Amino acid sequence: MPQDHYEKELQTWIDQKKSALELSLTASKLSYERAVDLVLFRRKLVDKTIPEILSDHLYADTYVNLPITPELSNQIASAISKLDIAPSRIDIGKLAKEWLEEGANYASIEEFISKKLVNHIGQDKLHLTPKDVVLFGFGRIGRLAARMLLEETGSQLRLKAIVIRMKNKEEIAKRASLLRKDSIHGKLSGAVEYDVENSNLIVNGYTVKIISGNPAEIDYTHYGINDALLIDNTGAFTTEEQLGEHLKSRGISQVLLTAPAKGDIPNIVYGVNHKSLDLAKTKIFSAASCTTNAIVPVLKVIEDNLGIEHGHIETVHAYTNDQNLVDNFHKKSRRGRSAPMNMVITETGAAKAAVKAMPELKGKLTANAVRVPIPNVSLAIMSLRLKKESSLEAVNEMMFKASLEGPLMEQIDFSLSSELVSTDVIGSTHALEFDSKATIMSEDGKSVTIYAWYDNEYGYTCQVMRLAKYIAGVIRLTYY
Repeated sequence: MPQDHYEKELQTWIDQKKSALELSLTASKLSYERAVDLVLFRRKLVDKTIPEILSDHLYADTYVNLPITPELSNQIASAISKLDIAPSRIDIGKLAKEWLEEGANYASIEEFISKKLVNHIGQDKLHLTPKDVVLFGFGRIGRLAARMLLEETGSQLRLKAIVIRMKNKEEIAKRASLLRKDSIHGKLSGAVEYDVENSNLIVNGYTVKIISGNPAEIDYTHYGINDALLIDNTGAFTTEEQLGEHLKSRGISQVLLTAPAKGDIPNIVYGVNHKSLDLAKTKIFSAASCTTNAIVPVLKVIEDNLGIEHGHIETVHAYTNDQNLVDNFHKKSRRGRSAPMNMVITETGAAKAAVKAMPELKGKLTANAVRVPIPNVSLAIMSLRLKKESSLEAVNEMMFKASLEGPLMEQIDFSLSSELVSTDVIGSTHALEFDSKATIMSEDGKSVTIYAWYDNEYGYTCQVMRLAKYIAGVIRLTYY
C-alpha cells in the first residue's frame, strides 16, 4: 500500500473519531440537560465508547445501504441541539437516511431538521411529571432495572427505594457490590456508594432507600415516596390477590410484575398489545416473560402478513437461578441436575402467554424449552405453518421492514451477519435479534423456521422499562 494512501486512510479514521467524540458530547448534553435522547437505529449514543459509536455507524451503513457517517450524524445532532426540542427520543439514523434520500429538496440540513421535527419543537408540546419507582426484589432483573433507572436523567422514572430481604444492615454493602459489578453485563456506568447506618445506596447522585419488609406492611410515604409504580421482580407473587397486597401500602398506586401473571392480570408485550390497556382502570400489570417478549413480535409480523395455521416454538434457554449449580433436590422435573453441566428439557408457558398477547393464535401453538449451560442469551426457534405461500426472501424482507419502521422497531433487531452467536447479543436493548441468515423455508413456501436470539436478562429488562414508562404516563415524544 503506498504511503500516501495509508496516511489518507489513517486521517479519515482520525476525523471519524473526532466526529464520533463530538456526537457523543452533543448527545450527552441533550440527554442530561434537556431530556432529549439521540439514538442510531435504536442504539443509544450516551455512555458509549467512541469505538462503539463508530461500530454502530458501520452497522447503520450496511443496514440501510446508505453512507451514514459519524460526520453526518454529528451535523444532524448539532442542528437538533440548536432547536427548542421538548423531551424526546429521536433516531438520527432515520433522519440521516431521510436526509440522504430527500436532502436535495431542502436549502440546508438545519431547514430539513426543523421541518422533520416540527411536532417536537416547543416545550409546550410535552410536560412530563416524573414518577416515583420502587423495586421489590433485587435479583438479576431487579439489579438491571436499577442500572437503567440510575443511568437515566430522572425526567421520567425516579428510583426511590429497593425492598429486599435483609437480616442485617451490613448486607447493603454486598448489594452495592452486586450492583457495581456484574459477571455478564460488566460494570455499572457511574459511582456506587452505600450508607449502612441510614440504609441507603448512593448512585450517580441518587439516594435510594433500602427497605426490608413484606407487601402491605410498608408505609412508603414515610420515605417521601408517593403515587409510586412498584416493580415486583421477585417472581414469588403472580396472582391478583398476591400482587394486590402492594396496593395496600401507602404510597403505591401501580404494580408491574416482571413475570407471566396468572388469572385476569393483563400480560403485555410492549410494542404489540400495550395500547389495549385501560390505564384508568387497571392497576396491576405483567410484562410477561423474556421468551414471550422475544417471540410475540415475530409472530405478530408473520400473522399480519402471511397468517399462521399452527406452529411449534422451541426455546434454547440459558440456565437461571431457579436451577441447581450442582445436583440436588428440585421440585420440578430434571431441574435438579447441575445447570452448568447439562442440557435440561423443561416446560415453558411462552405459548400460553403469547396467546394472551395475541388471542387470534389460540389453539395454534405448542412450546417447550431446553435449558443449556450458558448464563445468558437464549434462542427461540419458531417452526410455523403459513396460511399464505411465501419465500425466504419475502419473510426476511418483511422482518427487515418491521425492524426499520412501524410499531416494532424497538423490539426487533435485524442481523445481517452469518457469524452471529449468543455472546454477540449480550447487552442488546431489543426484545429479539432476528437471525436473517438462519431463516429456513420449505419448498412449497408454506412452512418457515425462524431463529430469534434474545438477551433474556438485559433485553427483557429494556422491555420492562418501556412498559413501565408507558403505564406511568411518562413516554416522551419519539421520532423513529
